[in-house]
Amino acid sequence: MMASSLVARGLSKVREIVASATSLVGESPERMLERVRQQLQECAENRGGEVSTRQRAARLAQTYLELDDAGRLAFLRMIALEFGPDPARIAEAHADYQAALGTDAQWEAEGRLREATASARLRILTQFNAIAQGVKFLVDMRADLLRHLRKAPELAVLDHELEAALTTWFDVGFLELTRLTWHSPAALLEKIVEYEAVHEISSWRDLKNRLDADRRCYAFFHPRMPMEPLIFVEVALLEDLADNVQSLLDEHAPVFDSSRATTAIFYSISNTQPGLRGVSFGNFLLKRVVDDLKRDFPKLKTFATLSPIPGLTSWARGNRDKVLAAFSTSDWKRLAEAGIDGPQAPLLESVLAGEHLPEHDTALSRALRPPLTRVAARYLLGEKKGVRPLDPVARFHLGNGARVERLNWMADRSDKGIAQSWGMMVNYLYDPDRIEENLEAHAEDGRIDATASLRRLLDH
Repeated sequence: MMASSLVARGLSKVREIVASATSLVGESPERMLERVRQQLQECAENRGGEVSTRQRAARLAQTYLELDDAGRLAFLRMIALEFGPDPARIAEAHADYQAALGTDAQWEAEGRLREATASARLRILTQFNAIAQGVKFLVDMRADLLRHLRKAPELAVLDHELEAALTTWFDVGFLELTRLTWHSPAALLEKIVEYEAVHEISSWRDLKNRLDADRRCYAFFHPRMPMEPLIFVEVALLEDLADNVQSLLDEHAPVFDSSRATTAIFYSISNTQPGLRGVSFGNFLLKRVVDDLKRDFPKLKTFATLSPIPGLTSWARGNRDKVLAAFSTSDWKRLAEAGIDGPQAPLLESVLAGEHLPEHDTALSRALRPPLTRVAARYLLGEKKGVRPLDPVARFHLGNGARVERLNWMADRSDKGIAQSWGMMVNYLYDPDRIEENLEAHAEDGRIDATASLRRLLDH
């Protein structure tokens, strides 16, 4: 009874939203609601042949695209609430299965149970997948769903099914790795500019610099979305570990002779499709890129990142006691000489909030570097979400078998870098001899591989 009541309340909410939504021109909300329901039912039942099925799914997708945000929410609610499996049919099939256990009829009963639990929602999603641009439509539809999920938790069941379907359809075996160059189609390069999520691309000259002879850019594509990169990584070819992103992005710096490169630095990794959240293929991207780079540049021995620490200052604001515990007596003495007279000093408050960072190599910068580096080390190595690192970038790289190699002070002096991590960045090292061991240890109990110098920072 409780489940039925919840569904009834959910359907009532669908009607309320549809009534306030912008429907197709000249069509009442009630008529639009009934037409969508009928089309969804026809999709779920696979009525007609293959051609009519695709035409019906295409019309339904067009209807969805022409709705405003409230109308789309109503559409998603309808799929979630009206097209699940039949509880009575599941109960009957389960009882038959239990009765058939150990008999020759067990496997047939198991098949009927499996069929009973299959959701009509999945059949509808599969129909969308079959139409032209259907994969992109489903990815974008899930992006809409995720935006509404917090306020409409009844959509969770649809999200689970859609995520599972996308995980299958975007299996890494189907993806194509492509190197992007300055000569790639302009429309594709525009997408790279649009989707860059780590270090904003400010101009075509900036982009050209990132695609020069001493740089590489690789992206994963799905064959059904040929002009939509799913994830891309930008790489710098160097002789040593990078410790400053502004140097990497300097458009006026001379082009490095890539034939001398011994180090590949992954300095930006951008996921581009919000609707693919939870569908992981970043680790496969890095492995494929490493193989490609090793083939083209046999001298490469070191593969590492220069990564942001996006959650550092926001965590620090909520954990002031932990932050101040990293400051020693000698730190306070040096800070006092540089203009910060104790924990309540306004200048320190401004620094910790990510609102101000002193110029490089000043007395204040030199005084702040030791304690804030200890804070960053404790955050990366000690703060967890369950057994995984709290920081999302750390969670990604450590989950892929990397080692926390080095913290870099004043590595990103952009406003974004200062605001999120006091300008600090971190090198994660991918050591081919330790990746599998690190990956297994981290997956088993959250163990983190880090250099001895970083671990010593935890003891101060």
